Amino acid sequence: MSDPQWELSLSVQTAEETHALAAALGAVLEAGDLVVLTGELGAGKTTFTQGLGEGLGVRAGIISPTFVLVRIHPNLPDGPHPGGPDLVHVDAYRLESAAEIDDIDLENTLDSTVTVVEWGRGRVEHLSDSLLDVELHRPLVSSPDSEDGVLDFDTDDDDEPRTIVIRGFGPRWAEQPLLPAALKGND
Repeated sequence: MSDPQWELSLSVQTAEETHALAAALGAVLEAGDLVVLTGELGAGKTTFTQGLGEGLGVRAGIISPTFVLVRIHPNLPDGPHPGGPDLVHVDAYRLESAAEIDDIDLENTLDSTVTVVEWGRGRVEHLSDSLLDVELHRPLVSSPDSEDGVLDFDTDDDDEPRTIVIRGFGPRWAEQPLLPAALKGND
């Protein structure tokens, strides 16, 4: 991929804010959109995907597809966006290459769904000429034994601050999406 069309950096303080940001973004997504999520373990990728699902109006209950690789979450006909696209949620953590991505056959659903790929950077860019790259960062904490910051993998820290960087690539994302003013960051 070339350079992004735009970049937006946001600070969120809680998991609820992460979810709300993603729900606002989900409301502007369309069939054919590809979203790539990057971030260390516990950064909030699944929470972000749950928010996207809410914004799209798909069935609740989104969990990480770590062991099944792909989960499809259908749009609810009586939900907030009836007739909207389904959400295809992929975990590419255990996949080594773009060829392994091709083996799970995302091309068959890409045009009619919103496809979200956790750990997809460097593996899925060939699927579309446009994508949103979402990077979630958790704060580093200092270890008493080290001067360097280390990641804190405490799973009870869902409400610690995070930085979310969203980049738009390709013609679909020539313009930054309009998000509610409360969610606009310091880009």
